[in-house]
Amino acid sequence: MKIEFDEKCQSCNGTGLYVGMAERDGFAVVCYRCEGTGKFRFVHEYENFDVKSFLPNVSKVVECNPGIILGGDLDFGGMSYLEWLSGKSFETGMEMRLFTCPAWWYQISDYNKKPGWIECDNWGKRFSDCEHFCNKDACWIRWDLEFNKK
Repeated sequence: MKIEFDEKCQSCNGTGLYVGMAERDGFAVVCYRCEGTGKFRFVHEYENFDVKSFLPNVSKVVECNPGIILGGDLDFGGMSYLEWLSGKSFETGMEMRLFTCPAWWYQISDYNKKPGWIECDNWGKRFSDCEHFCNKDACWIRWDLEFNKK
């Protein structure tokens, strides 16, 4: 399938000419995007979607990756691929708790759940440099009590 139409060139605002930082004193250059026509031809090719494609080599799905290499027999949280494929939602306890703290995990997976604790105020530092990171189990217990109220 293909969608194709002409639209006003956003780079030159439909003028066909571009005036930027380097064009001064009445100079302009021909817009590279529309080649001076003022219009841009938008073309998007796609396949219709029916169902998710199956990935045969995947067995486990995690909600996000905070920059950790995943693999092997370690517990990275998440759920089985078949659970995910059937539409199961990620739940509390499926986070990557052995390797991340609540602030690190939720900064990536759901910023609304990221704790705003004063102890987490480590601007410019890695989460793993936090003085409490070695005791992140206690942070997860606190997060469960404060953010996972049922």
